[in-house]
Amino acid sequence: MNDNSYDTLSQALNDLKKRGYTEDFNLKENCIVCTTKPMELSPEEFDVDEVHRFEGMSYPGDNSVVYAISSSRGVKGVLVDAYGAYAEAITPEMAQKLRA
Repeated sequence: MNDNSYDTLSQALNDLKKRGYTEDFNLKENCIVCTTKPMELSPEEFDVDEVHRFEGMSYPGDNSVVYAISSSRGVKGVLVDAYGAYAEAITPEMAQKLRA
């Protein structure tokens, strides 16, 4: 899916931004929402281009995943979420899209 390996979450976010993933997305139950534009994207409206996972050294709650996302509307950005026991509750369609 990608050839980039990052040691930290901030390294991943900085590099992805340099490569055009400039928007920030938030996860909702059945879509992702752009934080700077009035835009909601359903699973069929975006692609996950890259996935980067980071594990907390001392606390499992620090586990996070970064998704590099491109949309059919020409918007590219990142979604940062927890994984494991602290992951958000989402629809099966969203889970299939993000965890494929």
